[in-house]
Amino acid sequence: MNGLFGWLLVIHVLAAFAVIGPALVVPVIRRSARTAGQLRYAFDVSAKLAFLPKIGGVVLIATGVWLMIESGIGFTQMWLNLSILLSLLLIVLIDAMIEPRVKKIMRMMSENKQQGDEIPREFTQEMRTIVPFDSVAQAMMIAIIVLMVLKPF
Repeated sequence: MNGLFGWLLVIHVLAAFAVIGPALVVPVIRRSARTAGQLRYAFDVSAKLAFLPKIGGVVLIATGVWLMIESGIGFTQMWLNLSILLSLLLIVLIDAMIEPRVKKIMRMMSENKQQGDEIPREFTQEMRTIVPFDSVAQAMMIAIIVLMVLKPF
């Protein structure tokens, strides 16, 4: 493995951590909130971590394409093509289905200044609409990791 390829691979893996880490953990943090204060805190944490997947995603794509060029494999490997397809679908899922719902809940929270411990019912109902999308996104990320590590076909 030449020096450039090795460094690209290291940067690619670190970018993958930046994307996958928050995307796997933040939904768990959001779902674990039991009080209104915890819910606000969970959304504050997820807002602070939101930049990592965006920056990591750009670096991940750039280094991934560069690695494909450096190695000369291009689009000849099915595991790689499937990983790219799943990654693109994941981006669409997050941007079109998850993020708008999260922003709606954050807007609702900023409008609702209730200081009690009980999470308002409308928040709970809205949170439930995110869970299936979070679960699909997490499963897709795990599938991408499996494909990238095992390269099964």
